[in-house]
Amino acid sequence: MAANTFVWYELVTRDVDAALAFYGRLLGWEARDFPGGADRYAIVHAKDKPVGGVMALPEGMSEPFWLGYVGTADIDAAVARFTAAGGTLHRGPWEIPDVGRLALVSDPQGVGLALFQGASDPPGEAFNQGAPGHGNWHELRTTDPDVAFAFYAGQFGWTRGDALEMGAMGTYQLFKAGEAAIGGIMKAPAGTRPTWQYVFGSPDIDEALARIREGGGMVLHGPSEVPGGAMVVQATDPQGAAFALVGPAGRREAA
Repeated sequence: MAANTFVWYELVTRDVDAALAFYGRLLGWEARDFPGGADRYAIVHAKDKPVGGVMALPEGMSEPFWLGYVGTADIDAAVARFTAAGGTLHRGPWEIPDVGRLALVSDPQGVGLALFQGASDPPGEAFNQGAPGHGNWHELRTTDPDVAFAFYAGQFGWTRGDALEMGAMGTYQLFKAGEAAIGGIMKAPAGTRPTWQYVFGSPDIDEALARIREGGGMVLHGPSEVPGGAMVVQATDPQGAAFALVGPAGRREAA
């Protein structure tokens, strides 16, 4: 399992079956229930590669959300570093038999994340840049981008990549795990709360736009072109969980 990068994506939602139908049509995911356990956990696959899980909202929680897992070789040490630097431990670490150990945390700005130490060490494929249906990018929107970057650099060894100036929206700071840029950090827009946004690959953004709307989701922004020529769309699913897609625009007839 890859350490210090994203290895899993989890949707916590009101209606698991409805969510699986929406994302299945949008991203081509196939779902298989994880055996055992008191509560249902559906694992979604992109061309037979596991990408993430879908589960029901626990009692007392009302808003669906996506949660990212970052891999670690030593979860006890990772939790100790996280809390010593001002993060919060909410649960764990606890063991999932034959899977690994998991802890739920939040950074000093209150943004949630999971830390995960796998029981075995297969290559992580949930995050696979450029692959449709996989995690392609990770965007942190936070109250103080410089403070947030310093925190995560201390946790996972992430380094600065290019910095893109976005005018009134401020600086979009790319961050790298090893040699590869895996995401960006920016100031959260006014009136929004800090969050991680997970960006999944799509083979055809125009087709994806239509499927989001047909499936009852809402397009919040885009499509917008990003460096390299890909198009990005920000959206919410029918139950309100925010996500984004990146990929090429579909072919259009010449006017």
